[in-house]
Amino acid sequence: MPPTPSMEDYIERIYALIEEKGYARVSDLAENLEVHPSSVTKMIQKLDKGKYVVYEKYRGFVLTPNGKKLGKRLVYRHELLEEFLKVIGVDPENIYQDVEGIEHHLSWNAIDRIGDLVQFFEEDESRLKQLRQVQAKNEEQEQS
Repeated sequence: MPPTPSMEDYIERIYALIEEKGYARVSDLAENLEVHPSSVTKMIQKLDKGKYVVYEKYRGFVLTPNGKKLGKRLVYRHELLEEFLKVIGVDPENIYQDVEGIEHHLSWNAIDRIGDLVQFFEEDESRLKQLRQVQAKNEEQEQS
């Protein structure tokens, strides 16, 4: 079964926590995702059924190879979208919320094309300068 957006959020956070701390616990996830521990336990059981984690009651959980692979892709997607929004000039205070709002609604094909676009701007600083000039011109026109 393909993961739901909510399952993806959990897998992404589990992957990031394991990368960061070496492990992920129910309490860590609950704090990170701002949900009740009981909600985390229910989701972990679903992820176990979906073969994304191995869950042992009272002992914790680990990502399966499939869960690890997906977690890595989900973290990449999140970081890429943050980078993309920075490159195109989105205000920093809006970036996290915007990424959370769009990340589950884009195909992997769209993510790959966004990656190409970020690379296009980062490989040649003059391209980024041209984009900033267009943005400045548009802002001037909006204000007049």
